[in-house]
Amino acid sequence: MPRRAREKSSTGIYHIMMRGINRQEIFHEEEDYQRYIETLQRMILESEADLLGYCLMDNHTHLLIKENVKEISHIIKRLGGSYAWWYNWKYERTGHVFQDRFKSEKVEDDSYLLSVIRYIHQNPVKAGIIFEPEEYRWSSCSAYFGKEENPQGLTQTKIILEQLSNDQDRARKIFMEYMEEGNDDQCLEDRKPSRVSDEVMHNKIKIIMENRPFNILQHMEKAERDKIIRKMKQIEGISLRQIARITGLNLKMVYKA
Repeated sequence: MPRRAREKSSTGIYHIMMRGINRQEIFHEEEDYQRYIETLQRMILESEADLLGYCLMDNHTHLLIKENVKEISHIIKRLGGSYAWWYNWKYERTGHVFQDRFKSEKVEDDSYLLSVIRYIHQNPVKAGIIFEPEEYRWSSCSAYFGKEENPQGLTQTKIILEQLSNDQDRARKIFMEYMEEGNDDQCLEDRKPSRVSDEVMHNKIKIIMENRPFNILQHMEKAERDKIIRKMKQIEGISLRQIARITGLNLKMVYKA
């Protein structure tokens, strides 16, 4: 059955979510986050688009982009392909890094635009990583709060802040107050749990191992071990760290399989 074409936004603004394949982590180290941001900046400049906001989580990303010259699908395809190539090179692996098709929604009114940017910035708060959204290093919240962004000028805050006031300082104050308001924002909400307990995953891995003890993986031939690890990676919701933790394998070994 053919896929439905994405609905075009009359404003050119889209909220995008890119998720790791099988909900696996796509960022393991600081270098990975930094590489993605540098790639994102390059694609935004090449496409002459405007990045209005972003947040990078361990196994997915949220982007708020206004397309101008190039269509959003072109931008995201180039971004995903470039990062996936680097990721596979770094971790000596092959195959997909992101789910085959990114999720998106069009943003066509000012009220919803504000909801989306708040939702994006609140992701690490809801995940229990930090208490205040501006504390999170890998999002655009600091730029909206008037703090230093790295790289500078990545996020175009003007489009959203000008909705609140023509005075920049006042606009930032209103924005900060808006971020603190209670809300039930649900934008591109993914209702499936992103993490499953070690106990549940242990039982799923046990089936793959055919009830053999996990420690035999340490002594297997690499080709056979990698084949089994790749089956584990297909378990929806599992993280590479969970596989390493449950099996006792070295994390790098799991990356490379």
